[in-house]
Amino acid sequence: MNWNKLTEISQLDAIDKQSENHAVLILKHSTRCNISVTALARLERRLTSSEVIPYLLDVLLYRNVSSEAARRYRVQHESPQALLIRSGQCVYHESHLAISADEIESAAA
Repeated sequence: MNWNKLTEISQLDAIDKQSENHAVLILKHSTRCNISVTALARLERRLTSSEVIPYLLDVLLYRNVSSEAARRYRVQHESPQALLIRSGQCVYHESHLAISADEIESAAA
């Protein structure tokens, strides 16, 4: 899986625009959390849809971007956390080991 790096708040506008035609996945990830590392590895093994544009957000380095994503998509910040964006709206969000590639792919369809 080729992750796009989410490092700037301005990228959220681009994600909203991309989500008009494709589902966009934002994975909020902490490099210091074993659960986050596990959730990332599970997604990389199981998420097969080429229709989903994946973004990886390091919450330790880019907390301001993570906070803005939580505000914009009306979810409480958690990490790890998966947000699936369609037409500028969060249509799926889950955290920790409840993150499911199957559910993401279903919501993206």
